[in-house]
Amino acid sequence: MGHSHDHGHSHGVGHSHIHTNNKKVLLIAFVLITMFMVVEVIGGLLTNSLALLADAGHMLSDAVALGLALAAFKYGERAASNSKTYGYKRFEILAAFINGLTLIGISGYIIYEAITRYADPPEVASVGMLVFAVCGLLINMIVAWILMRGSDVKGNLNMRGAFLHVLGDLLGSVGAIAAGLLMLFFGWSIADPIASLLVAALILVSGFRVTRDSVHVLMEGKPASVDVDEVKNELQSLPGVLSIHDLHTWSITSDFPALTAHVVVGHGIDRDDLLKTAKRLLHDRFGIHHTTLQLEGEEKQCNHSCN
Repeated sequence: MGHSHDHGHSHGVGHSHIHTNNKKVLLIAFVLITMFMVVEVIGGLLTNSLALLADAGHMLSDAVALGLALAAFKYGERAASNSKTYGYKRFEILAAFINGLTLIGISGYIIYEAITRYADPPEVASVGMLVFAVCGLLINMIVAWILMRGSDVKGNLNMRGAFLHVLGDLLGSVGAIAAGLLMLFFGWSIADPIASLLVAALILVSGFRVTRDSVHVLMEGKPASVDVDEVKNELQSLPGVLSIHDLHTWSITSDFPALTAHVVVGHGIDRDDLLKTAKRLLHDRFGIHHTTLQLEGEEKQCNHSCN
C-alpha cells in the first residue's frame, strides 16, 4: 500500500497551506453560488419551471454545504481545550452529516413535487427558463473549476461533500437546459418534471454517500486507507515484538487517522527504541500520525480476563 504512504507523508508538509486555500476557495464559491441561487429562484417562479426550482433547491444545498464546510474549517482551527481534547476537528464531519441529511430531504421534496406536476404539467416559459439554466451552468462550471484547482477535494471529506454538490448541481443545470430545449422545440411540457426528477435522483445519491461516509467516521469506523491486518503484521514483524492485542484505529476527522494498540515485547528489549521504530513505521507506511502504543512484558499479558 505504497500509495497511502505517500499520501500520509505529503499530508504533514502542505497541510496548513491547503487548509488556508480550502477556506479562500470555499468563500469565493459560497458567494457565487448564493448569489445565483437567489437569481434562479426568481427565474423558476417567473417561468413556472420546476426544473429551475429544483436546480435552485440544489444550489441552496450547495450554499449550505459550502457555508458549513467553511464554518467547519474555521471551527476546526480552534485549539484543543480541556473539555475538547482534539479541538473542534470533528465539527467538519458533523457538518458533512447535516449536509447529507439536507440533501436527502431536498430530493424527497422535489420528487414529491415532480410527481404531482407529472399528472398535469403546467405551462413553462421555456425561453426564459433556458436563459437562467445556461447562466446556472456557467456559474457551476466556474465554481467547480475553482474548487478543483484550489483545494483538497480528494483527501478531505468536507471538501468532497461540497464538490459533489457542485457537480450534481452542474448536471442539474444541464437537465434544466435539456428540458427547456425540449419544451421550446417540441412543446413537451412533461420534460420539466422529468428533468427535476433526474436532478432529485442525483441529489439523493450524493446525499446518501456523504451521510454514509460521515456516519462511518462518527461511529469510529476504520479509516479507508488503513488495512488493520497489514498494520498488525507489520508491527508483529518488528524485532522484539511477541504479539499485538487491543488494536483500534479510527478517524478524528478527514485526513486524521488515529491508532491505539497494546504491544507485548520480549525481555531485554530497548522499549524506547522499539516505540520510536513502531511510530515511524505507522507514520511512514500507513500515514497514521496520532498513535498511542502501550508496551507490555510477557508476564503482564492476560489470558482472557482483560479487554
